[in-house]
Amino acid sequence: MISGGAPSFATAGVDWRRAGLDALFTPTRVAVVGASCDPTRIGGRPIQYALAARFAGQIYPVNPNHAQVQGLKAYPDLCSIPQQIDLAVIAVPIHAVAGQIEAAADRGAKAAVIFSSGFAESGDEGKQRQDDLRELCRRLQIRVLGPNCLGIFNAAIGHTATFASFLQNDVPAAGRIALISQSGAYASYLFTLARERGIGIGHWVTTGNEMDVTVADVIDYLADDPSVAAIGCVAEGIREGEGFRRAMERAHDAGKPFVLLKMGCTPQGAAAAESHTATLAVNDAVLDAVVKQAGGQRAATTQDFLDVIYGLQILRPLEGRRLGIVTVSGGAGVLMADAAVAHGFSVPPLPAATQQRLKERLPFGSMTNPVDISAQILNDLTLAAAPIRAMIDEGGYDAIAAFFMNWLNSPITGPKLRRILAEALQGSDRCALALVATGSRDSIEEYERQGIPVFEDPARAIATLGAMAHIGEALRRHRAEAPSLAGVPLVQGDELGEVRAKAILARAGLPVLAEVLVADPAAARAAAAGFEGPIALKIASADLPHKTDRGGVRLGLEGGNAVEEAARDMLAAMRRRCPEARIDGLLMSPMVSDGIEMIVGTNLDSTFGPVVMLGFGGIFVDVIRDVTFRYGAIGLAEAHRMIDELQGRRLLDGVRGRPPSDIDALANAVVLLARFGAANSNRLQSVEVNPLVVRPRDLGCVMLDALLTFRRDLGPQ
Repeated sequence: MISGGAPSFATAGVDWRRAGLDALFTPTRVAVVGASCDPTRIGGRPIQYALAARFAGQIYPVNPNHAQVQGLKAYPDLCSIPQQIDLAVIAVPIHAVAGQIEAAADRGAKAAVIFSSGFAESGDEGKQRQDDLRELCRRLQIRVLGPNCLGIFNAAIGHTATFASFLQNDVPAAGRIALISQSGAYASYLFTLARERGIGIGHWVTTGNEMDVTVADVIDYLADDPSVAAIGCVAEGIREGEGFRRAMERAHDAGKPFVLLKMGCTPQGAAAAESHTATLAVNDAVLDAVVKQAGGQRAATTQDFLDVIYGLQILRPLEGRRLGIVTVSGGAGVLMADAAVAHGFSVPPLPAATQQRLKERLPFGSMTNPVDISAQILNDLTLAAAPIRAMIDEGGYDAIAAFFMNWLNSPITGPKLRRILAEALQGSDRCALALVATGSRDSIEEYERQGIPVFEDPARAIATLGAMAHIGEALRRHRAEAPSLAGVPLVQGDELGEVRAKAILARAGLPVLAEVLVADPAAARAAAAGFEGPIALKIASADLPHKTDRGGVRLGLEGGNAVEEAARDMLAAMRRRCPEARIDGLLMSPMVSDGIEMIVGTNLDSTFGPVVMLGFGGIFVDVIRDVTFRYGAIGLAEAHRMIDELQGRRLLDGVRGRPPSDIDALANAVVLLARFGAANSNRLQSVEVNPLVVRPRDLGCVMLDALLTFRRDLGPQ
């Protein structure tokens, strides 16, 4: 333990919020309030752990009933501590928390970790108690981790402000992966799994109820920490969407891969999260888009999450998606090739001359790609290096996956294979090698020290390499600034109904057909003479946003008689089915049949704000649900990425004799609508253009229907 000479976090001119995070992550003087002599109790564990970790600072146990706690001088209260403190760890009953916060602030604390529960996670009374505590802490300018959290662990300095059980046996060495979680228990579980896997966690933070310090705050702080190489995050909900997005962007700009395991992706899971740590549910599709746009990586399962951070600990993100496969089993090679395609890799063959040369040395195998060297190579294990080196030097592969069964466990084959593979990789910083094999933890660690990750399952190895490729692409991609919203027309509140909605969207730059609004069937008959070809006829009514469902659309009408008859029938049907609907008239337009129907829209997400959506549209959009999302205003490059993500993307390239679609025009329409939605997010809840017909290349696109919905919190328009 050290004493004296500790730096003060109360430096003049330093932002108290940042200073509080410094005190939380790297304190030198820590008071444990509710300290216990029993190292197994909640108030005793942080002290026991700090002693075992040789914490590079001073610990002040606070307990009025003991002169010493675990061999350290104890103090009856915070006011009795002779020196200023940086951090207070509070493990007392809920009714005593506020008083201890005030006392900690009096002793100079800039941060506190609150283990105590019974706050917002417990109902309305607890929520009010938490709100009152938040106001107190803001007034005192003290940052709080929790309440209802398991605390924080910084391995580099032995900082153990936690009662998590994973430190009970011993204190692990510092690693370069940071793990953040709202759930403390699950974070403990993950730490244990990661440690068994050989993943070094340097920072471990649980945020609990996030009364003050959020997951976003932690990500943002660690983005500046040079000891952190990658950040893994487990979230039950996102409290501040804008802060979360900006924190991910900070990590991206700092070159630090960010991996998210999101819980509460279903309504049932979201409800459980709400009751657990009082987090807020978030639309999962929108969250996925925001993470992707910020350069992060989603993990679907705990195993996926651990695989990705394991890969990041050993490998650098890949520079491309060319994969080489080396195997001693033909079946494994086929399985790995299938998995490679599923994860976006190409599996190109080695050059013909290379294949021929390898075949002369390895006549018993297949030298294409996958390269099957078969188990015959056991007769001369050194031959395993030849195809791997050839893939590096002549194949131009970005990664190699190699299958070697259970050879790592052999006291003869295992060490020899490791030396051969390490020599084959020498001088190659570009190409990654992942091994698929079984072995003891000790044998696997030897490979990991050589920069070779080991997986038991071929599919997991390929999936992890796929994540490394995705992360590499994201880190190389310059994060474009959001387009300017200058000049975007602003709604006034009277843009109800299709006609007015189309008018303002046309001013925003979206293409619209030449249309005619008429008052009655006779006027429709007269107007039909001005059209060439088939006519589309629709009811114009702000009260009927989905006209097709009510019989308010007739297509392919030829001539004035057909138009008049359809108009009369349509109006009669509307009077029967929707007598309360206000009818503005009948909207006539030429038919457009030479394109693909898409849907483009924006929506004001409750967590992240304005979001743009793109998908295949028309009347079956709710059934097909082939859609993708992005946050806010976007540029053309991001719009093209949205198009490429659609499952039906090939339809736009032209299939079964259909011409290619004008994809550039579609991308431009997405950009224009995203700008419009972002500029009007203070007024609009949603904008929907469905269908937007994308015509053949160079013919552009055109919106056939549009709907604006005003924000519900603004009242009736």
